[in-house]
Amino acid sequence: MKRLHSMKKLSFFIVFLLVLLVLNVSCLAQTESTAAPMEKTEKEALYSTMQGFVGNSWNGSDLYPDPCGYTPIQGVECDVIDGLWYVTALNIGPIHDNYPSCTENSEFRSHLFEFKHLKTLSFYYCFVTSNKSISSLNWGKLAGTLESLEFRENPGLTGQIPQGFGEISKLQSLVLLENGLSGALPSNLGDLVSLRRLVVAGNRFTGEIPASLGNLSQLLIFDSSRNYLTGVLPRTIGGLSSLLKLDLSNNYLSGKLPSEIGNLKTLTLLDLRNNNFSGGLAQSLQEVTALEEMALSNNPMGGNLMGFKWENLQNLVSLDLSRVGLTGEVPESIGELKRLRFLGLNDNNLIGNISPKLADLPSLSTVRLNGNNFSGELKFSKGFYEKMGRRFGAWSNPELCYPIELLSSTSDVPVGLKPCREN
Repeated sequence: MKRLHSMKKLSFFIVFLLVLLVLNVSCLAQTESTAAPMEKTEKEALYSTMQGFVGNSWNGSDLYPDPCGYTPIQGVECDVIDGLWYVTALNIGPIHDNYPSCTENSEFRSHLFEFKHLKTLSFYYCFVTSNKSISSLNWGKLAGTLESLEFRENPGLTGQIPQGFGEISKLQSLVLLENGLSGALPSNLGDLVSLRRLVVAGNRFTGEIPASLGNLSQLLIFDSSRNYLTGVLPRTIGGLSSLLKLDLSNNYLSGKLPSEIGNLKTLTLLDLRNNNFSGGLAQSLQEVTALEEMALSNNPMGGNLMGFKWENLQNLVSLDLSRVGLTGEVPESIGELKRLRFLGLNDNNLIGNISPKLADLPSLSTVRLNGNNFSGELKFSKGFYEKMGRRFGAWSNPELCYPIELLSSTSDVPVGLKPCREN
């Protein structure tokens, strides 16, 4: 027993020593990291760059003598590389309460392009009133390191997208959201083959979507909504084989959807609302089986829903085909979409009876069938109307009615419809 007790004490002592060793190594590494010097030119570049954005009265050397160590600058991130501190991220603007805010006369100084290891650069609500162009700046100097570049909510940021953006070969995220940028999307954006996210929404871009963007086989998100883009959707769109989200809504795009859109096998969101697309639904859309949201409303597409294998789209949660000029009947296969929550078919020219199978969809919470030419008797149960309430819309269908017995059994009768006449 004494021997066993001694062995336990020895084991505990060994474990205790190991814990102390690990803590000592960790503290030593942290101390060495904190105590690491910052390269002189890097520090000067940081002070000058920040001063250009927050104003000449900002004295970085006095306020932040050790900007990557004991006196960090909010919005600035650093890493130790080869024993020296280097700036790896700059976040300018009131992202958080204590982040540096830009002055009215903010300017880009050449020192910004001298950081040797800069990976992330973002500007939020920085250029608000004055017209500030970034077209002539030497963005290509950041080609070797920059992975993320963002300009969000800068209404005073004007001019075109710099050609130099297409030279930042390591870029994985380019976000130009809600600025005052204009002109065409440069074709050399298609050279950014490492790009995962391309967001250019909420600007004043014009012209066509460059065919070269089809080279971005690793792209996950493409959002160019809320611009003034025109022309057709290029066939090269099928090259975006990794795409999860495609949002081109609120533009002036036209023409027929290319069949190559069916190559986007991983696509979960397709939003083409408020454009001028025509030529009916692309049959190849039935091959995009990962789709969860399909929004095509407010396009003069025409065509009908028959002959489309809706049963293929078992992941579909939201289907919005309102105001697209649909004709013909609604196929019963739509009643097989078990995950469907929202169905918008309103304001078309659809005819025929409405299938009672819609009421069997377990997740359905909103149905819009108003503004069509449906006819006959609605054959949904009392429980269906009680569940849906005002989220069921079928008004403005002159030949459509509901069973007269609903008048005495529930107050949730379909709004805008009359009870069927008794024979």
